[in-house]
Amino acid sequence: MNKHTSSRSPLNHPLLITNRRRFLRGLGVAVALPAFESFLPAATSGTAKTTTPPRRIAFCSIPNGVQQDNWWPTGEGREFVLNNTMKPLEPFKDSIQVIGGLDHENATPGPDNATLLTGVRARKTAGADIHLGVSIDQIIARKIGDQTRFASLELTCDKVRKAGLCDSGYSCAYLYNISWRSETTPMTPESNPRLLFERLFGAGSDSDRKSSYQQRQQEQKSVLDFIINDARALRRDLGYNDGQKLDEYLTGVHELERRIVRSEKFGELPEVGMRMPGGTPGNFGEHMDLMFEILALAFQTDSTRVATLLLAGDGTNYAFPQIGIPEGHHWLTHDAGGNSHQWEKVARIDQYYADHFARFVGKLKSMKDFDGSSVLDNSMIFYGGAIANGNRHNHDNLPVVLAGGGGGALTPGRYVKFPNQPMTNLFLSLADRMGAEGLERFGDSTGRIGTI
Repeated sequence: MNKHTSSRSPLNHPLLITNRRRFLRGLGVAVALPAFESFLPAATSGTAKTTTPPRRIAFCSIPNGVQQDNWWPTGEGREFVLNNTMKPLEPFKDSIQVIGGLDHENATPGPDNATLLTGVRARKTAGADIHLGVSIDQIIARKIGDQTRFASLELTCDKVRKAGLCDSGYSCAYLYNISWRSETTPMTPESNPRLLFERLFGAGSDSDRKSSYQQRQQEQKSVLDFIINDARALRRDLGYNDGQKLDEYLTGVHELERRIVRSEKFGELPEVGMRMPGGTPGNFGEHMDLMFEILALAFQTDSTRVATLLLAGDGTNYAFPQIGIPEGHHWLTHDAGGNSHQWEKVARIDQYYADHFARFVGKLKSMKDFDGSSVLDNSMIFYGGAIANGNRHNHDNLPVVLAGGGGGALTPGRYVKFPNQPMTNLFLSLADRMGAEGLERFGDSTGRIGTI
């Protein structure tokens, strides 16, 4: 058990808010802290800790289906071999499950990504009368969202659109929003890493936060410059392990902010085919990494336990010249047919997405909860989409990877098939494990899935 090196308890630190969440505060900034063993209440024995790490859940959506021959592993159960697309996840093979056999019947016909987290058929309209369903992340957030600063976080690396015509008479709201608060109201995701960073680390009134940001810009300061003295004082009150953890965390926040500044000032020119909102990085890979990094910090500090990240919406036609692919992704999937050369490019794009997801998984694995387990051990990270084959636009046997141990509630390290089951059966099972049990049905569910 950690021993304090000072007579002052960290629970009484003047800049530490102790009613549920702990922060170091400065003018216009509030740096949320990860959980430290030193902060935990002891059991009546005076030695054992009584608190267990929280469970987190995230849903990460990929676009345009996958190249099937390069996606699915060989073997089954624990005796499986990752295929080319998922080779980046090889170091974390014991921490993931590849799940096959899940379907989204209500995605046919209709906009392909709209039903991913709802299991409900979208109303065909390009007007204001959009109608879908409440998404599973919001169902979970309603149950447990009051336990964190943010009931949920919605992120995207794509455009942000809530209106307009995008796909065969369907509203853009269906394609660019995977989180839905109600049948008619999507949860607008944040695409700008800077704005998301300020949301997580800003404090006070809007004017305070704006003033702090402007001052940091003018003086080329970091958020840590506003709280560094108090961070040092806090560190003296922590045990050795917690002190190291604090140093690593603050270093991570500082590096993230530097990367955001660098992407704003020196970002590459937009990649071919990309027209992103102002303020987002010009490099798509860097954009994904920044959003994954911010999400990881939000989980580490228990700022939220529920999140969605739309990496790109179905139908997006981004090109990937950084890996030698100048053609658009969506075009490649539709014009491939029997063209093996084009399908090889689609597989390389799939692997590109998997590579950035693997970095996120590795980040969560490196982050330690107070009991020595990792944030990944206590998370359930869904990675997949609502299209199986981009050329056929089919919605059966959908690509799904489930990373993390769910606080002991999941059985990672295997490839498992659940033939002809709705995707929503999986979502019901995940909701149960997040403390949102008791749902009779969700979307087109027929029951719970087997062991996951």
